[in-house]
Amino acid sequence: MASTFLQRHKMIERNITLLAALAFGAVTIGGIVEIAPLFWIDNTIEKVQGMRPYTPLEQAGRDIYIREGCYLCHSQMIRPFRDETERYGHYSLAAESMYDHPFQWGSKRTGPDLARVGGKYSDAWHVQHLKDPRSVVPESIMPSYHFLAGRPLEITDVQPEIKTLSLVGVPYTRDDIAKANDDLKTQADPSADATDLKKRYPKAQARDFDGDPQHLTEMDALVAYLQVLGTMVDTNAPAAQEKLAKEKGR
Repeated sequence: MASTFLQRHKMIERNITLLAALAFGAVTIGGIVEIAPLFWIDNTIEKVQGMRPYTPLEQAGRDIYIREGCYLCHSQMIRPFRDETERYGHYSLAAESMYDHPFQWGSKRTGPDLARVGGKYSDAWHVQHLKDPRSVVPESIMPSYHFLAGRPLEITDVQPEIKTLSLVGVPYTRDDIAKANDDLKTQADPSADATDLKKRYPKAQARDFDGDPQHLTEMDALVAYLQVLGTMVDTNAPAAQEKLAKEKGR
């Protein structure tokens, strides 16, 4: 029986057409088994309480984060290993990236992971760190982004981006889209009434972020984005802990 099997195997190896056909069949069957079930489920990501879309200012800061290549040196994915959770905080959840287009998981850490950097440092610390990294972290090799503080946030109409994100599944409401331009300015204006903004975007932080309340700068937007990372989901809440335990047990 073993001899017959070997003979058939040799026949397949020597016949390139037959080998290609069988390889194609194996890949096709494997692909169907992996992909087909996705068409019968509503969502591959379990929603977690607290997740919301980024505010227009946070989204603008995220765009600057991507533009400046911050993702090349900083990841936003804490793996479920003790050495990572003790340093960076609770491991990242899939739902925390569900509104990221594209996600910022990264593949390299020249600098620390930023998945839970929000609220870890003050706005002033972030501004100083971006202006002169070595003044707060002597061993840092990060370049200076001092220019962000003097560069106005030149976005005259943020509605198209917010509307486009809504088309790919980010749950912005019509009200969010209509008020996007005003929301962008309101969040960084300490004298503005941000009640409606905070109602539509729970846990949104509205204040002057760069230390210059007279001007809306790219520094405002980037710091606003950094300060929201990892703050939407309360990993210490009992309900969240229960969901996390279920997720870990799967």
